[in-house]
Amino acid sequence: MRRAPSLASLGCQTLKGSFKTVFRTPYFTEEKQGPVLSGVIRRNKKQVPSFRKLLKTSKVKLENKLKNKQFKQQSNLKKYRKEQRKLRQAVKDAVSKKPIPLEDPKKKRPGKRIEREDEEEEEALPLDMMDEDDLQLMKDLGQRASFLTRDLSSSEPVHAKKRKHENIIDKYEKIPRSLQTAPEKELIHLLPIKDKSGIIPQTREKPVLDTNQDEEDQEEMELEEEIIEDPIRELTIEEHLIERKKKLQEKKLHIAALASAILSDPENNVKKLKELRSMLMEQDPDVAVTVRKLVVISLMELFKDITPSYKIRPLTEAEKSTKIRKETQKLREFEEGLVSQYKFYLENLEQMVKDWKQRKLKKSNVVSLKAYKGLAEVAVKSLCELLVALPHFNFHNNIIVLIVPLMNDLSKSISEMCCEAVKKLFKQDKLGQASLGVIKVISGFVKGRNYDVRPEMLKTFLCLRIKEVEVKKDTEDINKPKKFMTFKEKRKNLSRMQRKWKKAEEKLERELREAEASESTEKKLKLHTETLNIVFVTYFRILKKAQRSPLLPAVLEGLAKFAHLINVEFFDDLLVVLHSLIESGDLSYQESLHCVQTAFHILSGQGDVLNIDPMKFYTHLYKTLFKLHAGATNEGVEIVLQCLDVMLTKRRKQVSQQRALAFIKRLCTLGLHVLPNSSIGILATNRILMHTFPKTDLLLDNESQGSGVFLPELDEPEYCNAQNTALWELHALRRHFHPIVRRLAAHLIAGAPLEGSEALKPELSRRSAIELFEAYSMAAMTFNPPVETSSSKRKDKVLQGDSFLNEDLNQLTKRLCNEVDTQLPLDFTKYLKTSLR
Repeated sequence: MRRAPSLASLGCQTLKGSFKTVFRTPYFTEEKQGPVLSGVIRRNKKQVPSFRKLLKTSKVKLENKLKNKQFKQQSNLKKYRKEQRKLRQAVKDAVSKKPIPLEDPKKKRPGKRIEREDEEEEEALPLDMMDEDDLQLMKDLGQRASFLTRDLSSSEPVHAKKRKHENIIDKYEKIPRSLQTAPEKELIHLLPIKDKSGIIPQTREKPVLDTNQDEEDQEEMELEEEIIEDPIRELTIEEHLIERKKKLQEKKLHIAALASAILSDPENNVKKLKELRSMLMEQDPDVAVTVRKLVVISLMELFKDITPSYKIRPLTEAEKSTKIRKETQKLREFEEGLVSQYKFYLENLEQMVKDWKQRKLKKSNVVSLKAYKGLAEVAVKSLCELLVALPHFNFHNNIIVLIVPLMNDLSKSISEMCCEAVKKLFKQDKLGQASLGVIKVISGFVKGRNYDVRPEMLKTFLCLRIKEVEVKKDTEDINKPKKFMTFKEKRKNLSRMQRKWKKAEEKLERELREAEASESTEKKLKLHTETLNIVFVTYFRILKKAQRSPLLPAVLEGLAKFAHLINVEFFDDLLVVLHSLIESGDLSYQESLHCVQTAFHILSGQGDVLNIDPMKFYTHLYKTLFKLHAGATNEGVEIVLQCLDVMLTKRRKQVSQQRALAFIKRLCTLGLHVLPNSSIGILATNRILMHTFPKTDLLLDNESQGSGVFLPELDEPEYCNAQNTALWELHALRRHFHPIVRRLAAHLIAGAPLEGSEALKPELSRRSAIELFEAYSMAAMTFNPPVETSSSKRKDKVLQGDSFLNEDLNQLTKRLCNEVDTQLPLDFTKYLKTSLR
């Protein structure tokens, strides 16, 4: 065999020049060093996960993340070492006798190749094949190994100038040198495909069995077998309950300790709110539901106690940069911590309600579907308490947005809870800021649902504390004279000393005005006006688009309450709509009464200036009085009493005597058929009408006045000839079982005097008809006032026992009772036989 030429014999000068050219480009420059060592040197720049996210991840997941991170670092380190070994191997191959590829892909590596490579790194290069110059050059090149940055598979000459033996060097340069990064996969040759271009070979990778996976599966199976061998002892029901009680007691003590620490020093212990809130994610299935409920209630009470009486706003950049005292910095930290924890708490409550609505089990499966409703009810109750207790604090509008849709919930308990909370808020809101926010959300929700909501939502409007609103000012009010004099007026009319005194006086008046909070009064009127505008827009939309909606009674009731605040421009149209609703016949009796009440509230306020005859509303009420329910559900009586007060008493100048007589007669007839409290209210109304219209006392006389006969069946109060009848019903009511009814009937028969023996006592005379109706209500199904018990005389001697018997009979019974006949057996069958015969 022919021996391969040595590296020295090929021309050292040429080789030196080529190597210098090849090694000219450095590999480990500063720019390219980063990507190679990225897995080892680069630090993790990701943010540390928040405590909230850590709560949502389990311990197993955190351990897996840590293992994956360590595995990636180890694999990157292995890759770096592998590349270094390949670089050193390339240097060895370059100086060897025969250039060979760095790796033979067809040759399989033995299992201990890594150890062999480490041993080869320590071996010296073959020195017998090199001169001294070549040896020195290779040592320098071995330290740099920069020739690998060049594409060794290219056949281009190293230098632009032609050198000797260039063709021999090209042979070395043409040999492909590839760095194998991944092991070659075995291929399975399939049948080829013939195409226009020719035959296309087809191959497929041979599947490789993962030995590591098999080992892991075997380890898992062994662990499972060990677990099966040592099973946990099952607890009985009693033991399980005892253990649960112990766990629950520990959790309660922990919650109590945290809550007491926060209450004792909120500023220093505000961080403990976070620890307490973390218990909302309790994972123990035995006590998870109970602990979460306790934590929700505890946090709600804590926030109600430690929350300041003002709204906390975020700091500006200028405020953050300025230097402040330690006390101020401590207060700022407390406020920031409180607001953030309050926000997270509200988010947790919202999530509880959403989980119940969606009815989907979570992966943890700690809480069952049945327990979702209980948690949701507690969350809604806490939201309602915060809505009422903290209307001034942050995120109040967010609570309103959560509560308003729940007012229309299918669950009756949750719906009632939310409606009661909103009513309570309306009643206690003096300024009107919180009420305006709730009204806006309710109005938008009702419109968005196309008026398909519960009537209770609109009935909450009746609790609004709105008594006056802003009215358009006249030109006289607008052009009022200025209170304070101008500088020119002062200089012209006053001396120097007087001007000085005037200035001090004006300053004092301004301070007094601020103390009286006159600005808050103006703000209050403005808020009330805006709130009422939204309420009327909602009412008018329903009257226009949803007249057959179940919301109509609530709308009519609301209009009846706030009708005196409606603008005069809408009066004509509104009265026409109300009359058309009554005439349509689609309304119930109570709804038609609300229509009548609304119409007269409109006319009794600003409607006095309008020339409108409401005779049709008088006729309707007179006609429908006998339709009142006479049983326990006498809800309509209260509305009738309110209508009579507005229609007859307050409009006494517009009511004729014939109309008043007709109503008094019909009311007395109605008093015979209703419950006692309704009769009391009706008789009290008649008493007021007899005082308002003194000439109606002719109904107490038997003699008729004028021509005609009384027509009780006629529905027109003006033409029924009520002056030709008498109030004979009062004599029947005088024998009523209820003492107050009897007293009022006797009082009216006497002419309703204000003084004398027949006058009423102050507790009856000073009350209105509606107050008497409510005071003597029969809702509890008991006599009101209770029936007096007759006191019987005491007997000096009470006969007991055998004192009623004769002495001889008493002695005989005692003797027979003491004698016991044991000789003869008791045989009852013979007496039974004889009785059957």
